[in-house]
Amino acid sequence: MSISIGKRILLGFGAITTVLVALGLYAIGQIGSVRDTTDNIVARDLTVLRQLDVLGNQARDLGIMRRNAVIATLLKAQGQPVRNEDFLPAWRRIAASTDALFADLIRETTEYRNLAISGDRRAAWDRLLIVVNQAVETYRPYRDASDAQLVASVAGDVSTVEARNADIGRAYEATVAAIERTRSALDETIGVGQRGIGDIHERSRFSIMLTLAASVLLAVLVTILISRAVVRPLEGVMAFAERVGSGDLSGKLDARGGDEIGRLARALNGMVEGLADLARTNRSATADLNAAAAEIRASAQEQAASVEEQFAAVQETAATVDEITHSGAQINKRAGDVIAAAQATAQTSKQGLRAVADTARAMEAIREQAEAVAGNIVALSEKTQAIGDIITTVNDISERTHLLALNAAIEAAAAGDDGRSFAVVASEMKLLADQAKGATTQVRAILSEIQRGINTSVMLTEEAVKRAAAGKSRSDTTQRTIEEITARVEESVQTFQQIVASTNQQQLGIEQVMGALQNIRQASQQTAAGTREVESASANLTQLAQALMTLAERYRH
Repeated sequence: MSISIGKRILLGFGAITTVLVALGLYAIGQIGSVRDTTDNIVARDLTVLRQLDVLGNQARDLGIMRRNAVIATLLKAQGQPVRNEDFLPAWRRIAASTDALFADLIRETTEYRNLAISGDRRAAWDRLLIVVNQAVETYRPYRDASDAQLVASVAGDVSTVEARNADIGRAYEATVAAIERTRSALDETIGVGQRGIGDIHERSRFSIMLTLAASVLLAVLVTILISRAVVRPLEGVMAFAERVGSGDLSGKLDARGGDEIGRLARALNGMVEGLADLARTNRSATADLNAAAAEIRASAQEQAASVEEQFAAVQETAATVDEITHSGAQINKRAGDVIAAAQATAQTSKQGLRAVADTARAMEAIREQAEAVAGNIVALSEKTQAIGDIITTVNDISERTHLLALNAAIEAAAAGDDGRSFAVVASEMKLLADQAKGATTQVRAILSEIQRGINTSVMLTEEAVKRAAAGKSRSDTTQRTIEEITARVEESVQTFQQIVASTNQQQLGIEQVMGALQNIRQASQQTAAGTREVESASANLTQLAQALMTLAERYRH
């Protein structure tokens, strides 16, 4: 089962947080343990210290009370006035309390020895217990001797009091010294307890430092695992995205995992496959567009040459018709001399017949050339329609590229900061799609202008064909009329009026032919201009196709 990157990071930080919380709880427990141990040691030491203070005070009170009783007895024996005091009951109460203090001190020392925190502390309590027992052994003879002396003092036995006073005084000094030794032993025990507290503090600090070091090692281990699971795969994805951004579409990512990086790798592989298909399709369509543009340009050049030839023929026909018009004017001018020069008129009619025949042939050539131009224009219109289909395909490709760039941008945004390099690729794809779409729009506008020019050329060419046919028909009529004039000039001069009328009709027909030729010449000029526009548009279309080929060659697959 594949775990997502977010869950991996969450588990890693959860483990570190758990260890840190456990470390904090352990440190708090160790601090509490040190505090409790310190409290116990201080409480026990203070308890024993207070008891020793009380014991020392009571021992001194016993000595003072005994000494006062001895002094009172001696003064009374000398007959001096003395205040009557009963020292014995008070002394015995203090002695009993002292005995209880020694017993409590021995019991508590034994108890604290059993609860010692260390061997040194236990040994110190053992030494204190020995010293206390020694103090008890020193105190008891002093107590008994003092009690007997006080009894003798009450009885008024001065000799007994005096005889034992020195020994009891030495016993008192020994008892006080024993209690002082007990205080010294307690001070040693307190020192051992303080050192024990220091040892516990050092052990707690060492254990906390050891746990902290383990936490640091765990954090380093989690960081290494996250680096292997996240950072290295992301570096591979970034390198792949940079290669794709530079135009290399031949690579492929390993997308075996089910985490975010695996899904991102599969998405990138799909995107690269789409880009490769798009590049192949774009290259093929661009090649077709380039070939079509070349054909259009060649056809436009051929049409331009044909239009130039047509224009030259129209110029020649116009010159011929102008000559015919001039001849008709001379015929009208010399109508009064026709009778005298019938033979000359017949000869001139024959020349007019030959000129009309030439005009008829020129009209037929013009009609054929106009039909050829119309065919070329129709073929050019079909090729522009094919180019429009190609432009539609390129536009569809650009729209697919734009949609693919939008999807890539969404995937990059979902990846966050790790998807920034991929967002650059998506931006380049969108820029390519926008350029292709703008180019198709420009080509479509150019094709629309070409189509309008072609439609105009078709209408003008059809009009020229119609007028050439009309001119041909009139030329045929003129030819028949001249033939009739040539036949009838030899028959009768009386029919000359009809010949003159026919000549006038011929003049009118020639003028109409001249007008038609002017129209044909204008149409030829317009056709030539449209052909030049078609050639310029085809050149622009070729440049656009080459630019698209350059863009398509950027991506290798």
